[in-house]
Amino acid sequence: MITLYDTTLRDGTQREGLSLSAEDKLRVAQRLDDLGIDYIEGGFPGSNPKDIEFFERAKSLRLSHAVITAFGTTRRKDISAADDEGLRALLDTGCQALCIFGKAWNVHVTETLRTTLEENLAMVADSVTFLKAQGRTVFFDAEHFFDGYKADPSYAVAVCRAAAEAGADAVVMCDTNGGTLPHEVARIVAEMTATLDVPLGVHAHNDAACAVANSLVAVDAGCVHVQGTMNGYGERAGNADLTSIIPALSLKMGAETSVDADRLRLLTEVSHFVAETANLSPYPQQPYVGASAFAHKGGVHASAAARMEAAYEHIDPAVVGNLARVVVSELAGRASLTMKAKEMGIDLTTDQETVVSVLDSIKELEHRGYSFEAADASLEIMLRKKLGTYAPFFALESFRCIMEKREDGKVMTEATIKIHVEGHRYIATAEGNGPVNALDKALRIAIGRFYPNLDAIVLDDFKVRVLDEKKGTGAVTRVLIESADGDKSWGTVGVSENIIEASWEALVDSVEWGLSHPKQDSAAE
Repeated sequence: MITLYDTTLRDGTQREGLSLSAEDKLRVAQRLDDLGIDYIEGGFPGSNPKDIEFFERAKSLRLSHAVITAFGTTRRKDISAADDEGLRALLDTGCQALCIFGKAWNVHVTETLRTTLEENLAMVADSVTFLKAQGRTVFFDAEHFFDGYKADPSYAVAVCRAAAEAGADAVVMCDTNGGTLPHEVARIVAEMTATLDVPLGVHAHNDAACAVANSLVAVDAGCVHVQGTMNGYGERAGNADLTSIIPALSLKMGAETSVDADRLRLLTEVSHFVAETANLSPYPQQPYVGASAFAHKGGVHASAAARMEAAYEHIDPAVVGNLARVVVSELAGRASLTMKAKEMGIDLTTDQETVVSVLDSIKELEHRGYSFEAADASLEIMLRKKLGTYAPFFALESFRCIMEKREDGKVMTEATIKIHVEGHRYIATAEGNGPVNALDKALRIAIGRFYPNLDAIVLDDFKVRVLDEKKGTGAVTRVLIESADGDKSWGTVGVSENIIEASWEALVDSVEWGLSHPKQDSAAE
């Protein structure tokens, strides 16, 4: 049985640009428990008030499986463990499980701690002994272990042995600098399993892009405890990514963990929840859980996947809660487009003439600068127009945007729209913080009375890309808009040499697609 130890709430928060409040950490901890993580490292209680608050509030969490763990260091040099404030702070959290780290690289002992090698061994042993005497589960993180082992294997082993003989429940070998390669990890862990009679663990960093590989080969060589973070968050290049480690252990190595098949299906959901809570966009290309992890773009790939999913999918995406999908682009073939249309509820299997026509249109449009990979809604609208099944919700007569910069420095943008809806002509004017915002407001004023579902549609994101920078202000501009209604999200695209025209094109597709697919609760009303 492999023990899963998550340090997202401590080591993960050391990532540049990532910050979690105490409330955020509590919510993440609850979801990690749902996933089946064994130990959740909550923070460093001796370092800041936020972590102190977390541990106090964590006592009221109703966890079904996970154990909240406090993190700290060994006692300071030349002081008893019982008198050390850091160790006392760990005990004061009330956590049943504690994790402490100590130096395993001799140069860090003499140069960073500025103490003797013998005193460092005593610091490790005394700290573990003291905490175990309080009836706690104690994990020992051997910091810089792999670098230390390569520099002086006898001393690195001595540090780990001091923790083991003092009663540590697991000794964790840390690749703190993240530069050790898998073949080195495999050899060193195998030597350690033959040397020490104690459960061994691994804590890998990703500075050489080997954190996941190092964690897996460590398990293969005898480790039974794996530390990592959700989505690989962590300092510098990050930590070992548990969203890759967990399915690899279960699905590819046959290792038993607390994340059973039912819980494994939560993996993608929990991964994205942690990203959103951290206010970070989920990484589309992330293995197993990324939106693109099982996306097929090339026509040959999509065609093969349609006949045999395993042709280009190393696992069934549903096993980890993800989805397979087809991305349509200028690389698409007939199979790709047919599969994509099926996702949209459109059957093109008997209409190859339309398939060929749409493919030709896609290739021509992408040559002009369009991109449908992030604009499924615009693609669906184009498909339905080709089939003659699309009915527009309104017709534009004209629009006009005026921007005014005032003496006080404020900028005002005003948009006026002339629209025809159900045989009636309407004129609406609105102010906004920019032309797209003003156009959006004016459009809503003009057609909102006819389409109450419009209230649920919001523009979540607006991206502009200049496609030919050498043309300067005359360059073609591509606008991507992401919209949502609280139930789903969708993307649309517009392209023009005029950024306002490109924005309007994407905006219209966004609104019309949203009105064509109303939010479920709104439709029920």
